[in-house]
Amino acid sequence: MQQSNPGRNAKRCPVARCEIPWTDDSGEELMAAFDYIVVGAGSAGAVVAGRLSEDPGVRVLLIEAGSAKKPMNVQIPAAFATQFRTNLDWNYDTEPEPCLNNRSLYHPRAKYLGGCSGMNAMIYIRGSRHDYDAWAKAGATGWSYGDVLPLFRKSERNSRGESEYHGATGPLHIADLRSPNPLSESLIEGMVSTGLPRNVDFNGAEQVGAGLNQVTQRRGRRWTTADAFVTPASKRPNFTVLAETHVNRLRIEGGRVVGVEVTRAGRREFHQAEREVVVSAGAFNTPKILMLSGIGPADHLARHGIQVVVDNPNVGSHLMDHPFYLANFETTARGTLANAQSPVQLAKFVASRRGLLTSNIAEAGAFFHTRSGEAAPDMQMFGAPAYFWNNGFTTHDKPAYAIGLSLVGSRSRGHVRLGGGDPMAKPALTFNYFSDPAEMDSMVAGIERAREVAHSVAMRGLTTRELHPGGGAAGRSGIEAEIRRNVAHTYHPSCTARIGTEADGVVDPQLRVHGVAGLRVADASVFPTIPHGNTHAPTVLVGEKAAQLMGAAR
Repeated sequence: MQQSNPGRNAKRCPVARCEIPWTDDSGEELMAAFDYIVVGAGSAGAVVAGRLSEDPGVRVLLIEAGSAKKPMNVQIPAAFATQFRTNLDWNYDTEPEPCLNNRSLYHPRAKYLGGCSGMNAMIYIRGSRHDYDAWAKAGATGWSYGDVLPLFRKSERNSRGESEYHGATGPLHIADLRSPNPLSESLIEGMVSTGLPRNVDFNGAEQVGAGLNQVTQRRGRRWTTADAFVTPASKRPNFTVLAETHVNRLRIEGGRVVGVEVTRAGRREFHQAEREVVVSAGAFNTPKILMLSGIGPADHLARHGIQVVVDNPNVGSHLMDHPFYLANFETTARGTLANAQSPVQLAKFVASRRGLLTSNIAEAGAFFHTRSGEAAPDMQMFGAPAYFWNNGFTTHDKPAYAIGLSLVGSRSRGHVRLGGGDPMAKPALTFNYFSDPAEMDSMVAGIERAREVAHSVAMRGLTTRELHPGGGAAGRSGIEAEIRRNVAHTYHPSCTARIGTEADGVVDPQLRVHGVAGLRVADASVFPTIPHGNTHAPTVLVGEKAAQLMGAAR
């Protein structure tokens, strides 16, 4: 490993395995030099850092605000909602949403190595091939479906083996559910009875249809990007991880980023990047860090006393997510996930990694069209052998199942803004869900189809009572009112530092930030538009793409 010049009063850096100089007598600020610094160890950042460190000739620092520890409720698939509102969560809430009766929506974001790959429902969906072709057509050169498919395959270690669409030797384990619930199969039959074809691979030749979801698991346990990319890299002498380290801002000198200013264990530190910094802090925190560093809307930055480096109103703009409604029904079915936390099921999970605790909750899935004339299906349906409401905080005293409707053809745009000039202040989030009337039309159609599934021949005798939307949501007006009262999101924030020109984006197709040298963004914030499906797999793709682009630049 190369070392920076230690200077006369140098002390040994405890984390960087190199000599560092103290910058003042108080020891308040220290410096360590690396070739690449990656900010954020989530679904993309872990990939970027791990891949870059495969080159023994470069020094890589990965900075994570959360812990490096992996609690049991992160490892157990069915326990993901137990992380919400805990110290594993950034614990965000939106501003009052203007089209949702001014409700504020809770939005969890994971805060530890692996990021939201450790807090999501593990569903491995890439989105539609039409998403990537549309990106490329709009100017994102190198991001067409034909361009990105090899990178998807590169990441994958799919339990079904290698094929035209899947890889089998990558570090990210993708598997079929180990103990699928019988009720999930009944839900799939109900979906098919509404006119959908069976689909055994939503990432294959066709996205439309109904079937079981594949998941990011290995032998019944959640498999995060930290498991896949950081753990192997941790054995390399050129790779350093700083956990529980909060990035305050990027330091920019002469139009180039030179490193990051952080707070760790109550002390301010500076870490130098001799080649590039990659911000992979997610769709909320990436624009926040850019704005704190002087990159963003000039008037907004000025209000918070931040010196403007690059005036770009697109930073934090174009925020997208998939509105989400959960229909719940009481059931006569036995063996639902209501029994998942029993001692018997815990023992089964510990002993064999099987049983109810291996469930990702949303086991069954489907894609279909509610609109005509669009290439990609605009609605995703989930079937869960469990009651799920209010992000899992609300329980029900009888067995139930849920049918979730995720509007993957969403159109609404919101924004992320600073909550203050203090780096510790939470960002201000507004999504503007249903500001486009077509979204309400689609969600109403989705709920009507969920009711068809619940009362299909396949579910006859299994469905006893509709809990949500409930009998009060009758007709178009009743359903719409219920949507505004209770719709949430699919935990898929995106597009706040999107690929585009300097006039309409934040980064170019090589993920380089407009106006600042040596700086890239790699996470879901760079999506030009949100993909039609779960966003974890596309975010891993962004990490792979960033590492490929940076390797080509060396």
